Amino acid sequence: MEFTMNRDTIAGSWKQFKGNVKVQWGRLTGNHIDNIQGKGSELAGKVQEDYGVTKDAVKQKIDQHDEKTK
Repeated sequence: MEFTMNRDTIAGSWKQFKGNVKVQWGRLTGNHIDNIQGKGSELAGKVQEDYGVTKDAVKQKIDQHDEKTK
């Protein structure tokens, strides 16, 4: 279990980095879609890193939050 948790934490850090790059690219090119998608990736990566959960669990939590706030 600990190995999986560490792997998920590392995957979350990597996802945050990729999301940040996408945000910066969106700002540089003026592409709002890339900027928004990058922010979503950063959020998912942060949740994954902090809680050491799988990508699917992160998506489920974010979707549940989105439904509550509508």
